[in-house]
Amino acid sequence: MRERWLHLSPLAWFVVRRLLLGLVTLVVVSMVIFAATELLPGNAAQAILGLTTTPARLHAMELQLHLNQPFYTQYWDWFSGVLSGHLGHSLVDGRPVSSLLSNRIVNSLTLVVLAGAIGTAISIFVGLYSALHRGRWLDEVLGVVTLTLAALPEFVIAIGLVILFATVVFQVLPPVSIVPPGQTALASPRLLILPVVTLILATIPYTIRMLRASAIEVLESDYVAMARLKGVSSRRIVVRHVVPNALPSTVQVIALVLSWLAGGVVLVEYVFNYPGIGQAFVDAVSNRDAPVVQALALILAGFYVVMNLCADLAAVLLSARTRTSLQ
Repeated sequence: MRERWLHLSPLAWFVVRRLLLGLVTLVVVSMVIFAATELLPGNAAQAILGLTTTPARLHAMELQLHLNQPFYTQYWDWFSGVLSGHLGHSLVDGRPVSSLLSNRIVNSLTLVVLAGAIGTAISIFVGLYSALHRGRWLDEVLGVVTLTLAALPEFVIAIGLVILFATVVFQVLPPVSIVPPGQTALASPRLLILPVVTLILATIPYTIRMLRASAIEVLESDYVAMARLKGVSSRRIVVRHVVPNALPSTVQVIALVLSWLAGGVVLVEYVFNYPGIGQAFVDAVSNRDAPVVQALALILAGFYVVMNLCADLAAVLLSARTRTSLQ
């Protein structure tokens, strides 16, 4: 077994190191999350009983919810449950956190996947087009538009889309995305349009500008100039030289954008009343429901770690220079 580990390829060692670093990061994040929830004013017992409850009833409820135990005991009970795949029970209604969040996670993941896939495709097309036509009027217009979108917070974009397509100007889309209980958002595709478009408009400016800058750098390189002198067609230059050399640096930005989507979706869901992890997060914090807050924060942190690992691996596989350095 030890000899197998010693004979792993450099790429495999790279993946193993990143996985171990990701696991250590998640352990540290779990400690920070638990400590942060403990520092919140009040607790679940006060949220359930209200501010007018008596000290005796409050103490009895804290005993029932095991809130009187030491900090380290509560943390180990929660963390050991996470290691065994059990995220605990909600302190408010007693339901398992996994069943409470299952549909909401699916709904939020639907937004992230749709916005990420459509936004990435649009960004690659627009970024390459802008780089190939740099200095022309359409490139200037795209630059102004992307800068404007990058400066706008996502909730401003969401409200603008609601005013334009759902209330004042046109009334072709629902202003809120209320999904019936027990159903997923895929059962009502029209409810997804405005939240997905909001996330796309909030994220594509960064990828477009990065890909444009990377593609322009490649187009001005010596090997592209030599290819043009040899009579290589523009299409072949873009496919064989520009895209492979511009994508590695852009992949890192795409991963950061997707990681941001997992957190940025919280605010967008709140604006559209969309039943995802955003609404669950807001409700859990309001009710001081620590197990739900801890589970959601850990899930978001895990998604961020996985996306960074995938981005680093993709950048290595796409870049011949990086692959050579690992050998």
